[in-house]
Amino acid sequence: MSPDEWQAHVTTQAALAMGRWLEARGRLDRPIATLTRKDLECMASNAISRFIVLASERRTRGPDPEELAALDLLLMG
Repeated sequence: MSPDEWQAHVTTQAALAMGRWLEARGRLDRPIATLTRKDLECMASNAISRFIVLASERRTRGPDPEELAALDLLLMG
């Protein structure tokens, strides 16, 4: 999977994680403006967690050195 394809995949997975969080709380049909700050923080946390899992998996598959360095920077700061 190319870096662009991977980025699209990760974006989709993060959106799905946010949707699952909303759906589990019965808030999928609410306008985003009605969500509390805590709701938004939880959605963001789920999306970030999903990204970390996917990036960690991608890193273990041995991407090219440039991508490996970028993933290391994202994952380890």
